[in-house]
Amino acid sequence: MAWHGMARPGTLPTSPLQQPPRHVLPPSRAAPVLGGSRWRRVRAPSPPPQRFPPTLLPRPPGMWLLRLAGALALLGLVAGTDADPTATPPDADAAIFADLSAAELRAVRTFLMGRPELGLSPSRGGPLAKNTLFLVELLPPKKRQALRYLDQGGPRPRRQARAVVFFGAQAEPNVTEFAVGPLPRPSSYRPLRFKGGRAVPFSARPMTQLEYELLHHTVAAATEPLYRLLRDTTGFWFHNCSRRCLTFSDIAPRGLAPGERRTWLVLQRFVEGFFLHPVGLEMLVDHRDPDPRRWAVERLWYNGHYFSSPRELAERYERGTLAVVRLPEPPARQLFSSYEPRGRFSTGTPTEVHGAKVCEPQGRRYRLRGNRLEYGGWSLAFRLRSSAGLQLFDVRFNGERLAYEVSVQEAIAFYGGHTPAAMQTKYMDAGWGMGSVTYELARGIDCPETAAYVDAHHLYDADGPVRFRRAICVFELPTGVPLRRHFDSDFQGGFNFYAGLEGRALVLRTTSTVYNYDYIWDFLLYPNGVMEAKVHATGFIHATFYTPQGRRYGTRVHSHVLGNLHTHLVHYKVDLDVAGTGNSFETMDIRFENISNPWSPGARVVQPWLHREPRRSERQAAFPFGTPLPRYLLFYNPRRRNRWGHPRSYRIQHSSHAGRVLPRGWQEEKGVSWGRYHLAVTRHHENEPSSSSIYTQNDPWEPLVSFEGFLRDDETIEDQDLVAWVTVGFLHVPHAEDVPNTATPGNAVGFFLRPFNFFDEDPSVASRAPVIVRPLDPPAFSRVDIQRWTPASPGACIDPRPFAYNGTYRQE
Repeated sequence: MAWHGMARPGTLPTSPLQQPPRHVLPPSRAAPVLGGSRWRRVRAPSPPPQRFPPTLLPRPPGMWLLRLAGALALLGLVAGTDADPTATPPDADAAIFADLSAAELRAVRTFLMGRPELGLSPSRGGPLAKNTLFLVELLPPKKRQALRYLDQGGPRPRRQARAVVFFGAQAEPNVTEFAVGPLPRPSSYRPLRFKGGRAVPFSARPMTQLEYELLHHTVAAATEPLYRLLRDTTGFWFHNCSRRCLTFSDIAPRGLAPGERRTWLVLQRFVEGFFLHPVGLEMLVDHRDPDPRRWAVERLWYNGHYFSSPRELAERYERGTLAVVRLPEPPARQLFSSYEPRGRFSTGTPTEVHGAKVCEPQGRRYRLRGNRLEYGGWSLAFRLRSSAGLQLFDVRFNGERLAYEVSVQEAIAFYGGHTPAAMQTKYMDAGWGMGSVTYELARGIDCPETAAYVDAHHLYDADGPVRFRRAICVFELPTGVPLRRHFDSDFQGGFNFYAGLEGRALVLRTTSTVYNYDYIWDFLLYPNGVMEAKVHATGFIHATFYTPQGRRYGTRVHSHVLGNLHTHLVHYKVDLDVAGTGNSFETMDIRFENISNPWSPGARVVQPWLHREPRRSERQAAFPFGTPLPRYLLFYNPRRRNRWGHPRSYRIQHSSHAGRVLPRGWQEEKGVSWGRYHLAVTRHHENEPSSSSIYTQNDPWEPLVSFEGFLRDDETIEDQDLVAWVTVGFLHVPHAEDVPNTATPGNAVGFFLRPFNFFDEDPSVASRAPVIVRPLDPPAFSRVDIQRWTPASPGACIDPRPFAYNGTYRQE
């Protein structure tokens, strides 16, 4: 969650476990403050005229041709590293939601860099006080336009990009977002506005690689007087080091009020797993000024005590009045923070051989066409946003749309601690480019060997598209438990029949390595119309230097390491369209009644009954933490019923034990007001596309996106286009078993979308994978009839390819 700078001036860490800075700003030219709502149109060069033989004049393009053109644009968008040579062409409808291809990203950058009124400079090098292009990603079409195209044969929505520009080379710096289009040949741009029309403060911008490089130089200079202290107590140092270097992790938010940019840094030994190697020194750097020569170290904390300057701390050490902690020399091998095996299991069962594997004996049972994924009754489009991660669109079962959008919005982790860095740590990961740190998935570990892989391209704090190999994987997973089964006993030692359907799910997966933490993001599709959204948390804990006072805020996990308590919350957007866009919402739970027994006079019966409660407005459909959440959360179409007369419905079911991160309304809590609710239901509005933003991390006190504002007007939600906002999470009190890494078992949360009278029966009856066994000669049971619709034997299914891994992500 923080960047880490090596201590040698002018150099940056290259360890595979040390994530280099992702965000970079460029040389500068002054540019005017841009505003207004109209497009700025620029004449694009005309293509040379095409000549056709008289008999081959082109006909006016039909809708199919327009859709084909969009699909062809997608060909360069998600080219899988392990592409299936038999894969079908990209899907034209899904292409309107596809991420920008490398060519489109370059086209947007080239177009904007060529506009003299913007005065843009390259991201790498130069001063902070310049204008730079920070982020380019798809600007999804408006829902109304997309549905008109998908459902009514209307015009194809214009393909556009969202571009984020840092205007630092002017008297009043700001951040401006633009819509750029049409793609693939952009010729115009216009400013995008947040709800309420607020401008983006320059101090709220995410960090860039350039700012980290300058911060690194500031720390190197500031720690020069501390050379002897650091060398003597840690064996490592920051200033002018060669091999035994210190690094740092930075903390956010950066200050205590809007407009500040003051960051606490935790110094650590730069060894494998350096997150678990704090040295007891933390420093507060003010780096708000665009001129890094005016940056300053304001405070230091060492081993439980505060100091006003590095010089004061160094003088205390030289006088011998400083209470120091001398850290032991780290071993060359089997370091406690490494993955190297150590110790033995007591049973002696083998671990040096391969374990169970996933296989596809008759090939893949799903279809991947560009960004369109199909499996059984399921069909959906997907993309991987650089800003926030996986986003599903046009989610259908048997051709019928269930949801227009299901997407990750934000992930946060709020900490407590005794050190200043620990008590300040409130990470909001969209502000760290949560969707852009989607590094290569390892075949056979992160995903099964059989998985299909998809590359991603991000233009995030870079001077061109960066290709991330195998950023997404798709695979069919045996769940290890039947989807359904029954053994029908005759209660005399035999049976009438046995029937079962194997449990399978299709998994769409990516990861976000936000510095120390690794999030594994999954969407699972089950044959019975159930979708599951799930996130696993793993990676290194965020640790600080151990002091006795720190045990109030966590657990000692090594000699000088405290694992700090924290709460994880993850927010999802679920734009449900259950049998259409006109939906209503109700909750259902049980109550008990005490009634006369109708078949036994004088007796009483206590039994449950269903209590249904229509939720007619947004406030009625917001369920705060600390209050009971009804167990059935039902979204239904009031005008559509199944065969049995019930409203066709889908249900949200939480798998979570989330809680509040701060008291309501307290400072930084305003930036994560969505974290007040298990679930909130609002009307769909185009100006409420997301519950968070990339700017919340560095200005949570006056957030540009205030989720509470979505609920403030308390609109009616009966027979409307509804959006469910789902919060899941867990409290994590680190423990010794979190070393070297937090493990995934028990650290997964999410929710299910489950049909509730949407169908007339379980739709998985369409599967040809069940097995039915009936005895032919009861009561002897010597012969059985086995009825199945798949081959009797799956055959060999082990992939013979050896493990391989590339791990690079580079600008193309």
